[in-house]
Amino acid sequence: MNILILNGPNLNLLGKREPDIYGAQTLQDLMTDCSAYAEQLNHSVTHFQSNAEHEIVNAIHDAMNTIDFIVINPGAFTHTSIALRDALLGVNIPFIEIHISNVHARETFRQHSYLSDIASGVIVGCGTHGYKLAIESAAQQFNHQQKNG
Repeated sequence: MNILILNGPNLNLLGKREPDIYGAQTLQDLMTDCSAYAEQLNHSVTHFQSNAEHEIVNAIHDAMNTIDFIVINPGAFTHTSIALRDALLGVNIPFIEIHISNVHARETFRQHSYLSDIASGVIVGCGTHGYKLAIESAAQQFNHQQKNG
């Protein structure tokens, strides 16, 4: 299975930005760990980060016919981007929405997502470990779908 991990705005600042909320691990270190974990499960990971909404939309479009599952941390676009929602619906690739912090315990505006209701799963508040949980869940969902057609 080919998994695409998408990271939205400001996630390039992992390890520097509010480490008490987001931890000390850099995005590159996190993606290296995710790739190694996926390999242990006999899956491959491609990753992409952008602070620009249109670049993430393009990455979603480019995933069609090559990617089996998407793990997306849309960052602040979670609460604002109908374009990401439409792109994910358009490519019809199952995806898991992930957030490092517990968005439900933060500001009210962070508690609404344009993606959660169309996601096959949502992981929040597990820190960067949530990425491994998302990869594992994607693998289980993919294997279940393969068995049951």
